[in-house]
Amino acid sequence: MANSSKGAGKSLVRATLAIHEPPLGTSTNPGGLIRTFSFSFNPSELTISRRAQWKVTTAPAVRDGAKPEFLGPDPREMSVEIFLDSSAKPTSNTVLKQVETLLGCCETTAKSIAADQPSPPWVVFEWGAFATARFVAYVSSVEASYTLFSTTGTPIRATCRMQLHEIPSKTKYQNPTSGALTAQRVHRVVAGDTLQSLAWREYGDSTVWRAIAEANGIDDPSRLPSGVELVLPAAGEVRR
Repeated sequence: MANSSKGAGKSLVRATLAIHEPPLGTSTNPGGLIRTFSFSFNPSELTISRRAQWKVTTAPAVRDGAKPEFLGPDPREMSVEIFLDSSAKPTSNTVLKQVETLLGCCETTAKSIAADQPSPPWVVFEWGAFATARFVAYVSSVEASYTLFSTTGTPIRATCRMQLHEIPSKTKYQNPTSGALTAQRVHRVVAGDTLQSLAWREYGDSTVWRAIAEANGIDDPSRLPSGVELVLPAAGEVRR
């Protein structure tokens, strides 16, 4: 389902799905960014659920039943439907590639295999100020329904249904003055990275590199050691 036949529109904040390498070792922070999947059509509906685990031990001598014991909350889950359409360009294979990208979220990454820690990517769904829907997760399932094809048999319209499960993190990225959640992505610096290149890759504007520097307490932007993990502020919190 889509918001309108014209897509999300330039005036609307678009939902995104940041696809990261899984972390190495025991870290609970996502690894380097693989790609950002931008929604051409914002979801018309998404579902977030959470469960609490309770244990009840029955005893024949207790007339009204035993008192339940709270064991703790389960991580959040999200179901989201993604509408894809390239019917305006019937010779395009855009939908085919977009579905392959989403299906790839359930496939082991080459880097994790090389590190002898095989794992599919970790993802972060983000939609503007919708903070409740913003958490690190793994994708447990992707179901693609192709509904329109070109004369050559190429899919030009599809709907993908994704199931995301939260990966709890011990690290809360917060603004030290307000305590507000300010960042949902982590990037591990590789050779050749600069704050300007990261700003361009993440926000499409290299001039906002200072936002990354401030979020990470970087005083000298010319010194960016490889292997360092940088917190990348949410796009809606970066001033342009």
